[in-house]
Amino acid sequence: MKILEISYSSHFLRAFKKLPKNLRFEVAEREAMFKADCFDGRLKTHKLGGSLKEFWAFSITSAYRIMFAFESEGIVTFVDVDDHSIYG
Repeated sequence: MKILEISYSSHFLRAFKKLPKNLRFEVAEREAMFKADCFDGRLKTHKLGGSLKEFWAFSITSAYRIMFAFESEGIVTFVDVDDHSIYG
């Protein structure tokens, strides 16, 4: 599915600024891939469960993830970016 619009929560923007510079570059590359096809197999996009069941996540690296929510068809909000602690 192609993503038409991404909005960024204030929490996401603060977390993004705290990432190391090389990781921020990786986020930009993965975001472009996500926009083209949010279910590209390289992203490992998956639905979260439990108290986070309204959210999804995709991989930036083996340790880092972006958590997001589908707002409507082709429109998402990036909620958080961090290591697996975003699930806690």
